[in-house]
Order: sequence, then structure tokens, then C-alpha cells
Amino acid sequence: MHSVAHLIHVYGLLVVAGFIGVEALGIPLPGETTLIVAAVIAGHSHELNIVGVIVVAALASIAGRAIGYAIGARFGYWLLLRYGSYLRITEPRIKLGEYLFLRYGSAIIIVAQFVPFLRPVAGILAGANRMPWHSFILASTVGAVVWALFFGIGAYWFGREFAHLAESWWFLRGPSGWVVFGMATVIVLIALAVFVARHEAQLIAKAERALPGPLRAP
Repeated sequence: MHSVAHLIHVYGLLVVAGFIGVEALGIPLPGETTLIVAAVIAGHSHELNIVGVIVVAALASIAGRAIGYAIGARFGYWLLLRYGSYLRITEPRIKLGEYLFLRYGSAIIIVAQFVPFLRPVAGILAGANRMPWHSFILASTVGAVVWALFFGIGAYWFGREFAHLAESWWFLRGPSGWVVFGMATVIVLIALAVFVARHEAQLIAKAERALPGPLRAP
């Protein structure tokens, strides 16, 4: 997280656009973390404008996922099955994405925006499953805007409160304040990881029952 914050301080919104856009292509970069850190910086130091952070994050996610859709439509599961393991996109996770996508249609595009292990592959799966373009882009836009607003405003508010507390409490001044913030963030991320891991296993089991056997590219 410190390295992400440093890059944002140096390059600003270019880092936000790059990390989020590339993550939406299926490459495991910390897109959501980048949004949160940028919003906290905007609230804590006003070095960035929160409106700009939210707009850039949403547009980068939409653009990256649109490219992912095009890749999925052209190469589909062949790409995921051949190279997914290098990106920690295992066959059970591919099957899980297919299962959820086929069962819930375009709604999965919106939901996937908030699910870490589905967000990077949602566009590719939509293209591979020949989802209509207009439905895909509408769902992708709604999901990206809500996601950017939710995490952007929440982290911005936290950044403002953090700055206020830092002015009042001596132990939050200087580097020690960032240590407190870092520890709190780690605790939240660990709790979220445990929650996702437990539900991921249950969903993967359901996907295997619904789609038994190995996956093969059409």
C-alpha cells in the first residue's frame, strides 16, 4: 500500500487510471486498493480532487472491461484455460465465473465489480459467453460508477476524519498516524479475505455440481 501511495503522489491520476484499467483486463493489479488510497489522499491532504478520482476510476474500469469483453469474444476460454494459471485464475475460479454468469445474466457484471476474484475476469467471461454488447456496456457502466462512488466517497470521508484526528491527537501525527491507518486497513482486508475465501469455496462447490468435468474451449 505504501508503494501505491508513493506512485500516486508522484504520478497522480495516471496511476489510478492505469492500475484500475489494467486490473479490469484480468491482470492482478491492486485496482480497488489504488482507488481507496487515492480517495484517502484526496480527503487527507487535498492533493487530489475526489471528483477526479471517482470519474477516472469509473472510466478506467469501464474501458478496461470493454477491452476484456473484446478479448473474450475473440479468444474466450482458450485464453483463460491456457494462461489463467499464471494469473492465479484457476480452473475452479473460471468455472465459478461461468456458473454465476450463466445463472444470473447481466446482473453478474454489476455484482462482479465488488467481488475481488471475479472483477478482473467479468468482461472476458461476458465476451466469451456472447453477451449482447449494449446489455454488457450498460451493466458495466452502472457497476463501475456505483463501485467508484462507494469506495471513493467512503475512503475520502475516512481521509478527512483521519486528518481531523491527526490534528487533535498527538499519536496520529507524522509517520505514526500512517502506521495506525495501515494497521486498521490490514485488519479490514484480512477480515474481508477470510469472508471471501469461505464463500468462494461454497460457490465453487456449487459450480462444480452444475458444470461437472473439465472445462474445454469451444
